[in-house]
Amino acid sequence: MSTNTLIPLNRNAAEFISKPKKMLINGKWVEALSGETSQTYNPATGEVITSVAKGGKEDIDRAVNAARKAFEEGPWPKLKPNERAKLLLKLADLLDENAEEIAHLETLENGRSVKFSSFVAPNAAAHFRYYAGWATRLTGETIPTSRPGDVFNYTRREPIGVCGAINPWNGPFMSAVMKLAAPLSTGNTVVLKPASETPLGTLRLGELIQEAGFPDGVVNIVTGPGTTLGNALTLHPEVDKIAFTGSTDVGKQIMKNCAETIKKVTLELGGKSAHIIFADADYEVALKNAANAIFMNSGQVCFAGSRLFVEGKIYDNFVADLADYAKTYKLGNGFDPDTILGPVISAKQKQSVLNYIDIGKSEGAEVITGGDAAEDGLTQGYYVKPTVLGNVRNDMTIAQDEIFGPVVAAIPFHSVEEVIEMANKSIYGLGGGICTTDVRKAHKVAHAMRTGNVWVNTYSLVDPASPFGGYKQSGIGRENGSAAIDAYTEIKNVWINLD
Repeated sequence: MSTNTLIPLNRNAAEFISKPKKMLINGKWVEALSGETSQTYNPATGEVITSVAKGGKEDIDRAVNAARKAFEEGPWPKLKPNERAKLLLKLADLLDENAEEIAHLETLENGRSVKFSSFVAPNAAAHFRYYAGWATRLTGETIPTSRPGDVFNYTRREPIGVCGAINPWNGPFMSAVMKLAAPLSTGNTVVLKPASETPLGTLRLGELIQEAGFPDGVVNIVTGPGTTLGNALTLHPEVDKIAFTGSTDVGKQIMKNCAETIKKVTLELGGKSAHIIFADADYEVALKNAANAIFMNSGQVCFAGSRLFVEGKIYDNFVADLADYAKTYKLGNGFDPDTILGPVISAKQKQSVLNYIDIGKSEGAEVITGGDAAEDGLTQGYYVKPTVLGNVRNDMTIAQDEIFGPVVAAIPFHSVEEVIEMANKSIYGLGGGICTTDVRKAHKVAHAMRTGNVWVNTYSLVDPASPFGGYKQSGIGRENGSAAIDAYTEIKNVWINLD
C-alpha cells in the first residue's frame, strides 16, 4: 500500500455514520418493525462501517402505503409542474453543496477511488436539473380523427403512480438518482430499496430530499435483504411500476413477479460488452480506452468492455502493451490519493472473480498479467489485481459469463464480418466499443452490433439526456433522456363529443 497518508473522512460523512441508520418512511426516520439491524462493511478493510435497519415485508407495506397516500392525497398531486421543477433544482443545489461528503460515503461503502467518486454528486445534480426541465414540458397531442360527427380527441401524459426502485451496489448513488429524477419530475412517488452492501449514500440522499422540501411519503427508502424486500415490492398490488438494476437472473425473477399484477417494468441487467480494436485505430487512444473500459470501478460495471476483440495483425503487441498499462494502475484503499483501482465489493465477489480466472486457465487462457488477489501489503480488504487474459476463444466461459471484476478476455479477429459475428454471439447486449480511424467502418460496425450503447474511439460516456439500456438479456426499457419520461408516464386518450 502507498505510504501516503489516507485522505481523512469528510467530517459530515463521519458524523452521518456515527449513529445507526434508520429507514425513511412517510417523511419519518424509523427503525424496522422487527427491530433488527444489519452491518455494512468497508470493502477496503473489511471493517464494519455502521449498522442499518433491516427491513422486512411489513416495512415495504407501510412504505408503499405512504407512497400511495402521497400520490393520491396531500400537496404532491396538487403541485404545479414548475413547483415540482423548483424542488428538483433545490435538490440539485444541495448535492453540489454536499459533494465531498457524498464522494466520501461512496468511496467508504463501495471502495472506488475518491478521485472518481468526486464526480458522483455533480453528475447527480445534472440529472435532477435535466429532469427539472421536463416537469414543465409534459404535453399531450390533439388528434384529427376520421370518426363521423364532431369530436375533439386528445391525449394527456399522466404519472403512473407508485414506483418501486431496486438498486445495485456497484454504482449505488447514481443508480438511485436515475430512478428518482424522472419519476419525480412526472409526479410519481417512489419506494427505493438500496443494495444491502451500499445503503449509506442513498440514505443521505433521503435527508437531502427532505431538506429540499419534498412532501412526506413522496420518496421512501427501505433497507434490508434483497430477496425479502425485492419480492415484497415487486409482488405488492399497490405498486404500479418497478425499475431494477442488477443481475440478469434476478431480473428474470422480477419479471415473473411483476407479471402477477401486470406491472410496468424497466430492467437494466448484465452485460458482456464487446470492445473492438481495429489495426487502423489510434494506438494510444485505443490502449487507454481498452484499459479504462474494463478496469474502471474494478471492473464492477454492467457495460464494462470485458470482451476485447483485437485485430490479428496488432493482437500480440496490443495485449502485451495493455498488460503493461494495467500494471500502472495503483491498487489500494480509495482514500489513498494515489489509488486508481479500489477493492471489489466483498469477499464473496473477490472469490467469484478469482474462480473465473481459474476457469479461464483451465480452458486454455493465458494470464498475461494479474490473476491473483492483490499486491503485497494489501492484507485486508477485497482486492484483485487488474487481469489480462490472452489466448481466449469467444466460446470460453470467461468470454460469455459476466465476471464483474477487473478481468478482460482478449480475443483476436481477422475481418469486419468475423468480429461482428463474434461480438453479437452473446446473450447480452448492453454496451460496446469500437476503435478505428475509418468513419465508414465505425458506422457499419456500430449499426451491426446488437447492443443498446456503442462508443466509438471513447468508452463509457453517459449523459442524463441520452437513453441507456440494453438489448437481449441485458434488459428492457431505457433510463435517461426522453425514454425515461415514457417509462414513468401513462398516455390517456380523451374523446369529447362536440356534436
